[in-house]
Amino acid sequence: MGPAWLAGAIAAGPATISALVAAGVGYGYDLLWVVVLSAPAGFVSLLLAAQLATRTEHGIVRVVERRLGSRWAWLLVVDTVVVCGVAQLLIMKGLADVSASLFGLDARVWGVFWAAVLAVGLAGGGYRVAELGAKAIVSAVVLVFVATLVVAPPDLGAAASGLVPTTPPGAAVTAAGVLGGAVHVTLITMHTYTVRARGWTADDEGLARFDAGASMLVAFGTYSLAIFLVVAGTLGGGDVAPQAAAAAQALAPTVGPAAETLFLVGILGAAVSTLGGNTVVAPFLVADALKWEPAVSDGRYRTLLAATALVSAAGAFVGGNFLPLLVQALALGLAGTPFALALVMVLSYDVPGDRPGPLLSAAGTAVLAVTTVTAGNAVRQTALGFRDGVDPVPALVVAFAVVLGLATLALLGRFVRELVADADTTRQPVD
Repeated sequence: MGPAWLAGAIAAGPATISALVAAGVGYGYDLLWVVVLSAPAGFVSLLLAAQLATRTEHGIVRVVERRLGSRWAWLLVVDTVVVCGVAQLLIMKGLADVSASLFGLDARVWGVFWAAVLAVGLAGGGYRVAELGAKAIVSAVVLVFVATLVVAPPDLGAAASGLVPTTPPGAAVTAAGVLGGAVHVTLITMHTYTVRARGWTADDEGLARFDAGASMLVAFGTYSLAIFLVVAGTLGGGDVAPQAAAAAQALAPTVGPAAETLFLVGILGAAVSTLGGNTVVAPFLVADALKWEPAVSDGRYRTLLAATALVSAAGAFVGGNFLPLLVQALALGLAGTPFALALVMVLSYDVPGDRPGPLLSAAGTAVLAVTTVTAGNAVRQTALGFRDGVDPVPALVVAFAVVLGLATLALLGRFVRELVADADTTRQPVD
């Protein structure tokens, strides 16, 4: 096992914790159905990405360029770089703020420190360092939050009502954040490269399925469900702000003054593992688009990777509370996800070997539909906020989503036309 654990490290990060805390605090158990859906949806998206990588033996940018052209490839690169860049800065802000709270010193000092650690570790060790770190930290973080669930058990009867799919008023962005933690353009695109970095081919598809199941279905699914049930059961429906100190109240009855410290340690572990994975994503795609080897053996890629890590120090200088900001970052990422997912599905019908089976095709189509609707609701809620004036950042989010939405429609339209043309050719009589 290996590649899917790096995806799981990004998924099981402080942004997902933020979304789960916001969902549990703001809406009680009402969004449990989104939490339960997120892990299987992430599992399906990783399966599709792994199948594309093992059968083509290339990363997604190279495959898109050869099949659809360079414009589509660069649009995917821009999509991923924007989403990864925003996430990188905000996760670094969270890591720096948490480090300052736990150990003292200014958060900006911690931002520079962690950026240097990332640069040295990843540029020196590359993919294998990131994978090993992800396995260790994700396993530890999952155990911590499962233990938390034992400390603060939920009301299972009340939780069952949250399995009915409903979206309370004002919850669209939060729901998008929860789903975006598992089904994300970062995870989909990165997985095509980490599978290749592991050296897996079409003969390893069974191992790739097991890898994704262990990481996304079991580890991430347990992690997200435990966090949500604890927060919804202890803080749901109350007048509590979705902040780290407030969320830590779930532990207070048992551990008293140590509650906030323990919660922040969990955030710290999640942030470190997520940054390690997130840092490699944009360099993977940019290097592939520029025809560089996406490995530390290529000096150009190594320099790009180190520069990406160092630039992330700027996140420590961003103002505001990092938990709500991270939810917004996940919602932005979900807006860019349907395009990447549609690309993987379209390309999977044009690669060597068998096409995806009916079950995987149906599951992929369902995930694409759910992510599109959820992202659309979040964008719509953001746009409705313009009644009180247009803010630059939300306006950019809406514009970003509209451009990628139109691109997704154009891509799917092209795919349908090609299917119809192929069917007509097949039906023509042969002389």
